[in-house]
Amino acid sequence: MKYFLLVFGLTFSLLNFTGCDKKGVNTQPAEVHWDRDMCTRCAMVVSDRDNTTQVINPANGKVYMFDDIGCAILWFHDEEIPWKDKAVIWITDAKTGKWIDARKAYYDTENITPMAYGFSAHKLKEDITKGQEIIDFNEVVKRVKEIGR
Repeated sequence: MKYFLLVFGLTFSLLNFTGCDKKGVNTQPAEVHWDRDMCTRCAMVVSDRDNTTQVINPANGKVYMFDDIGCAILWFHDEEIPWKDKAVIWITDAKTGKWIDARKAYYDTENITPMAYGFSAHKLKEDITKGQEIIDFNEVVKRVKEIGR
């Protein structure tokens, strides 16, 4: 019996070390096919490298592309997405074009964006022009819903 338990324990341990565990879902930004991918909400071609947003369902890794943060916010609302609070939301930094966490970004409010919501994201507060209004993600959500296109 001791021999059986020893072999069983070793076999179970080896299975865990050899990759039989379920792999995690990828929630990193997906590659964008500029000028070919389409906005999930409005079907406009995604081409603005300074204001693109992507939403990832953390349960299955499915990626949804948006041409403007406003489209993403209204899509959550219009489609009644049950996992919206758990969604991973990436947005391009208006200064660098790199992907940043949309929920942690700083936003200015007077920009020309693809769908004219006007909100551009910045990783650093200091990157926003002095004198511009600076708001957080929750305020962007509130204002987009008020505009409600």
